[in-house]
Amino acid sequence: MERTLAIVKPDAVRRGLTGDIVKRIEASGLTIVAMRKIHLSRADAEKFYDVHKARPFFRGLCDYMTSGPVVIAVLEGDNAISKWRRLMGATDPKKADAGTIRKDFGIDVEQNATHGSDAPETAAQEIAFFFPAREILA
Repeated sequence: MERTLAIVKPDAVRRGLTGDIVKRIEASGLTIVAMRKIHLSRADAEKFYDVHKARPFFRGLCDYMTSGPVVIAVLEGDNAISKWRRLMGATDPKKADAGTIRKDFGIDVEQNATHGSDAPETAAQEIAFFFPAREILA
């Protein structure tokens, strides 16, 4: 069993797509073992995306991720990271495969509806950032 972090980004929450995305997660065989809706503070967004601090898009990314509520979830299942990434689709919705979340719901590279961890180490860090172990119910 593997775990990964999923975020329904502000654009998708604002457009009322959280339920559609959750349905796709559950239909894929992944289990949601923790979930909450929050509004990220600027400090939290900057800390969470610190790995991108030197990149030109960092400021815009933090502006966007603090622009409204997000839904954060821990997903569990066999190959959860790769399964969630396939379900999300390519970062750029224009390049995403048909039937993926980003193809169906994404607006552009930034407003692409979802975030997902890219590796086991990243997943562990990202999950711990948002959820104490006692809040993850397997």
